[in-house]
Amino acid sequence: MLSRFMSGSVRNLEREYNCTVRLLDDTEYTCTIQRDAKGQYLFDLICHNLNLLEKDYFGIRYVDPDKQRHWLEFTKSIAKQMKSQPPFTMCLRVKFYPPDPASLKEEITRYLVFLQLKRDLYHGRLLCKTSDAAMLAAYILQAEIGDYDPGKHPEGYSSKFQFFPKHSEKLERRIADIHKTELIGQKPEISERNFLQKAQMLETYGVDPHPCKDVSGNPAFLAFTPFGFVVLQGNKRVHFLKWNEVTKLKFEGKTFHIYANQKEDKKIILTYFAPTPEACKHLWKCGVENQAFYKLEKSSQVRTVSSSNLFFKGSRFRYSGRVAKEVMEQSAKIKREPPEIHRAGLVPSRSCPSITHGPRLSSVPRTRRRAVHISIMEGLESLRDSAHSTPVRSVSHGESFIPRSRSQVADTSEGMAVISDEAYSPSDSVLPTPVAEHSMELAVSRQINGAPCSIEEEKESEASTSMHGERGDFGADSRSAQEGAGGDSALSEVEQAVVCLQAPLGGRVAH
Repeated sequence: MLSRFMSGSVRNLEREYNCTVRLLDDTEYTCTIQRDAKGQYLFDLICHNLNLLEKDYFGIRYVDPDKQRHWLEFTKSIAKQMKSQPPFTMCLRVKFYPPDPASLKEEITRYLVFLQLKRDLYHGRLLCKTSDAAMLAAYILQAEIGDYDPGKHPEGYSSKFQFFPKHSEKLERRIADIHKTELIGQKPEISERNFLQKAQMLETYGVDPHPCKDVSGNPAFLAFTPFGFVVLQGNKRVHFLKWNEVTKLKFEGKTFHIYANQKEDKKIILTYFAPTPEACKHLWKCGVENQAFYKLEKSSQVRTVSSSNLFFKGSRFRYSGRVAKEVMEQSAKIKREPPEIHRAGLVPSRSCPSITHGPRLSSVPRTRRRAVHISIMEGLESLRDSAHSTPVRSVSHGESFIPRSRSQVADTSEGMAVISDEAYSPSDSVLPTPVAEHSMELAVSRQINGAPCSIEEEKESEASTSMHGERGDFGADSRSAQEGAGGDSALSEVEQAVVCLQAPLGGRVAH
């Protein structure tokens, strides 16, 4: 409490603050903002720097001292939203995933969404079956290193890139085979566009997971996508509500309710429990914004909503910004010379090391900056080799693009849908929730698994990372598939769902 009071006192004495925003290619944009600057001012600065016009899909994310994630509200003062001392550190991320990313008007926008999805793939948010994973990784490889060249790419070259938290030699060979034989001639922009088209077809496209528990105490991940509200448990999507079916979003304390009307006037109420009241409020605000963005026809239809059935009780919130239909209409009016794109190429990446040279995760020591538990795609080595289905790709040296829409995918809104061979369990470092109080068992478990338990240990880990850069700036331990599905563990269910994102107060970033 004292530190937070002092933090506010320091801010009141300063007229300007230094602010660093980490961009999607892991470069950093640093600027000085006035004490009363609003979020919109900072966002416009970044978009101007990127020469980005289709900016409504993006947002600025930050993590507070309690390790709770937030989206920066553009209508409010930046300093009043930040609970940490300056300098402020934030991230530019995709906030509203485009319903059809490959059809975005400008290449710069498609490239930024590509970088976000590549990050999602690495962190396990964009989870898919093995055949899809191989194709997506091959597109990334083609976009970043170009055509296969025997003189430059020796045997096993695909193992030098980390596309997923963990993968097998068998998958690496499949990625290399596709890259060598099916993608020759594709330019980076074509490979990126085909990647977007393939990713859009996946059930986990656009998922920003919120870990919760259902009424039976089973772990679940809630998410809002361009197409509706989804609930993921194990390797299945157990609920899917289209946006036109969702009628209300409510929360009280840790309890989140979603009301919906389905076919034949069937009314349903889904109830889930977040780890903390702050996480539940964040979940609710994300839902309100996503519903307004994707469901409404005009921004003039946006209304202030209450978290309670009684308007004068609980939290009130109003989405500020254009809706998806208006954004697409505005994009269609863009007429300018396409801005030049400076692709990252083979620059090592902090948080998405698909372009970082290094051995497979299974043989890499713990050298990552943050304590991360990763259980995504655990046991991928043992997965069956699914028959490869060729997605949209070049038929004439990579120059033709075949448009497809998600509506062409079988409608699986009725009942469950299998999303992967593995349970959905994204990297804890990227979950938009804070940490529950960690028990001694958790600390012991993390030490056994090689994860640093304190900021001091994390700094040592960072130092080790800088000394072993060639090994790749990543590392994670894995939990069993039984834990990912809610099986027995020394940790509580909430502790399985969330983990501490270690970082100094002024330097927390949200992936």
